[in-house]
Amino acid sequence: MTRFTRWTALTVAAALLTAGCSGGGSPDDGSGGDDKNGENGGTALDWERCKATEDAPAPGEDWQCATLQVPLDWSKPEGSTIGLALIRAEATGDDRLGSLLFNFGGPGGSGVDMMPSYGATAAKLRERYDLVSWDPRGVAASEGVRCRDDEDIRAAESSVDGTPDTPAEEQAFLQDAVGFGKGCADAAGKLMAHVSTTDTARDMDRIRQVLGDDRLNYFGISYGTELGGVYAHLFPKKVGRMTLDAVVDPTADTVGHAKNQTRGFQTALDNYLKSTGRDPGQGSREIAELLERIDSEPLPTSSSGRELTQTLALTGIVLPLYSKTSWPVLTSALEAAEEGDGTELLALADGYNERDESGHYGTTGHSQRVISCLDDKQRPTLEETKRLLPEFAEISAVFGSFLGWDTAGWCHDWPVPGQFDTPEVSAPGAAPVLVVGNTGDPATPYEGARKMADELGVGVLLTWKGEGHGAYGSGSDCVDSTVNAYLLDGTVPKDGKVCS
Repeated sequence: MTRFTRWTALTVAAALLTAGCSGGGSPDDGSGGDDKNGENGGTALDWERCKATEDAPAPGEDWQCATLQVPLDWSKPEGSTIGLALIRAEATGDDRLGSLLFNFGGPGGSGVDMMPSYGATAAKLRERYDLVSWDPRGVAASEGVRCRDDEDIRAAESSVDGTPDTPAEEQAFLQDAVGFGKGCADAAGKLMAHVSTTDTARDMDRIRQVLGDDRLNYFGISYGTELGGVYAHLFPKKVGRMTLDAVVDPTADTVGHAKNQTRGFQTALDNYLKSTGRDPGQGSREIAELLERIDSEPLPTSSSGRELTQTLALTGIVLPLYSKTSWPVLTSALEAAEEGDGTELLALADGYNERDESGHYGTTGHSQRVISCLDDKQRPTLEETKRLLPEFAEISAVFGSFLGWDTAGWCHDWPVPGQFDTPEVSAPGAAPVLVVGNTGDPATPYEGARKMADELGVGVLLTWKGEGHGAYGSGSDCVDSTVNAYLLDGTVPKDGKVCS
């Protein structure tokens, strides 16, 4: 299935190296009292040196890890608990402000694995903050869900068409979705109904408590912006200095998100084509024609007899669009594919799909689907999706069909009903929230930042006229200095500030 993870550009860089080339709920005043979280953080965390995980080596000695027990069901705070894996590096300076909690997106991304890689980017912030992240419930070391084994993933990649053209392919597409959902339910058990964005926002407030912070200082990236918005809605008076970067549109439902991503990736592709001296319209048509040829006849590769299918090719094209520095890799891969060799695009797709050289796959996509299908109430039927496909094709001949079909298959016949059409992020009474939008963002288009700032009611919009997924640490001194001044000194920029 092809839903492009709302994830950070840093992940893309890691994936390229590997390749070898909605919540809701009622607001809470944050004062404790009868709040389901209470204000008793429990005992202090037992921090110790981090160990290697299945997907990442042990980080340096600066990094410490701990496990926090939280209720499985926040409506039953005295019931069963689950463990959340946390990681931190303590502040390097003497003028410590507290902790700064990071979520890097997904949903489904491991903060424990990502935080050490992001440490250099956040080095200035570490002067006054302990840098902290965690694996949200249902992710990696926090009761992570694996819905399908490696053999079944490989089989689905080669046999399921993400843009079915015949009744038989449509049936296989939907049956695969049903099988995936059943695998998730079997693996997750009771957790399946308790991994929503709202559940995780409540976990964040418990993390705040055990870290000893009166207010939550937070840096959310990509899906982490939606999570931050939901937290601000639930606990407005507990919002400290909050930055949201690469912002998800909180007003978009399932179909709306798919259309947003279709527009975003097409914009990024247009900008990429312009950078190579090609006409965006003609270049897009040529890529669409290449994908159609691959759909009819997958390309050979040098990877142990594996073929490049149309879905894998599209995934390989998407990955380098997350970061402008990766555009030359896309050029090489497309040129090779035009010459009949799918090896480079397959390597990029493998990087995106977290497939290592041994054929083992990561679980980010599994967790993402479990979380987003619990959040998303909208479930387009096959017939509804078919009626939508012309709209998607008009937006993009390259990405439209894939993301249009995804609306039917992603949560088809899901074992647990979705909770919300769109997340509630209004936060009256909260401190100002810095909302950072990038005009060239492929995965979370800029318009989402404007809407998030408006919906929060306390949002302060910072615009970067740049490329790639995310703005902070992406090469703009203007963005970095503005964010640093806000998080470190509490300096709120003028709403509407633009960095070019």
